[in-house]
Amino acid sequence: MTGETYTNPVLNADWSDPDVLRVGDDFYLTASSFGRAPGLPLLHSRDLVSWTLVGHAVDHPEPAEEFATPRHDCGVWAPSLRHHDDRFWIFWGDPDQGIFQVNAAEIRGPWTRPHLVKAGKGLIDPCPLWDDETGEAYLVHAWAKSRSGVKNRLTGHRMHPDGTELLDDGKLIVDGDRIPGWFTLEGPKLYRHDGWFWILAPAGGVETGWQGAFRSREFFGPYEERIVLEQKDTDVNGPHQGGWVRTPSGEDWFLHFQQRGAYGRVVHLQPMRWSADGWPVLGDDGAPVAVHRRPDLPPQPPAAPATDDDFPGGRFGRQWSWTATPRDGWATQHSGDGLRLACVRSADAHDLRKLSNILTQRLPGTPCAVEVELRLDSEEPGARAGLAVLGDAFGWIGLQRGTDGQAEVVHRFAEGVAERERDAAPARPAPEGRVRLRIEIGAGARCRFFHDVGEGLIPSGPVFAATPWRWVGALLGLFALAPVGPGHAGAATFSHFRIDPL
Repeated sequence: MTGETYTNPVLNADWSDPDVLRVGDDFYLTASSFGRAPGLPLLHSRDLVSWTLVGHAVDHPEPAEEFATPRHDCGVWAPSLRHHDDRFWIFWGDPDQGIFQVNAAEIRGPWTRPHLVKAGKGLIDPCPLWDDETGEAYLVHAWAKSRSGVKNRLTGHRMHPDGTELLDDGKLIVDGDRIPGWFTLEGPKLYRHDGWFWILAPAGGVETGWQGAFRSREFFGPYEERIVLEQKDTDVNGPHQGGWVRTPSGEDWFLHFQQRGAYGRVVHLQPMRWSADGWPVLGDDGAPVAVHRRPDLPPQPPAAPATDDDFPGGRFGRQWSWTATPRDGWATQHSGDGLRLACVRSADAHDLRKLSNILTQRLPGTPCAVEVELRLDSEEPGARAGLAVLGDAFGWIGLQRGTDGQAEVVHRFAEGVAERERDAAPARPAPEGRVRLRIEIGAGARCRFFHDVGEGLIPSGPVFAATPWRWVGALLGLFALAPVGPGHAGAATFSHFRIDPL
């Protein structure tokens, strides 16, 4: 990347199913958050290349009790972000409950509580449109076959202009089964342009598909279609769902995701223009670009969503989210620095994938080193705390209190098919109950673990290959646990969390 060009991906981590919006000189982006809390991340940019995380639109998925334990393939799916009537609006589908929306006067909130617009199983990827020409409002959505038995089709509705309800039972407006070669049509984004209703929607599957465009003079159809972005001879497999945005000078751009295994769904920025016959052309004549001229926007200093954290006053930054709805007392604020996590008692301490009290952030998409300092304050035998890489498989390194009262460095892992963790290396003494932990993450998300109890970094165990969850990239996590038993089990303190490039 130079001062005049940018390099994809512009968001090199798991910002799944992005949608983008411009209001004035500011661009905003949101993404899926599934069962994590808080949810619906909100990012801001002035140049479409450098993004910062400015907040979240929901504290946790609703209803909270349904997400008291991790549900990485449920919850908040594929949101749409819009601005109408001087308010920001986000619509999303929960595949088990239906279509929700929240809205706010300012992007940083406060946001309304989630409102159920339409109940139903398998209703996903909703996108509203307020038609300024007619005053009508519409909504299009896709279907999850796992819940409804239906997929590869888009359903359209008239919507009440206040966004609270749909006004009809819906009509099938695009049937992917009737388009030769098309399958798994999903993720529609709805627009009005040049006298047409436009739907930009991917098909063909997350890892191998393409981006389609549909247009019709009437919202309920009939629609004609065209493939407008596909992998061709690039390294960008299955360019998948995203959103179109126009700059103040009239340039058009398209942000979409690419599935990259353990790294999740990273976000690319594609130039967009209109062909002589009125169709959008994305990328380099329909192929994703790796490097391109920057958008015609005022220069901005480089920026990226925060990763490092000193946890001032015991508070953690916006980049962190719990794996499920949090409970009071998991993290304690105090007068100093450092994240103080309670050693939560659990019968599932042998399997981090089942635990709600893990504080996580996204795995970076480039080689990096992750470091944090840990002090185990709990005197409870079996209490433990550590730094983890979480997915269908997981590995972690940290401290555990032995039955003799001494702290030890432990390193454990579990394969995707394993029901409980086991040792990845022999335990080592940590006489002062303190340790510096380090994970070096190389190409292919291959992780090497290290620890330092005051004698320098020592490697631990074999290489561990990070894996994604279902639809979610691998996560970095901090946790503190204790075996089942009576009373409070004490706490652990994390400090100086850093992620540096390798």
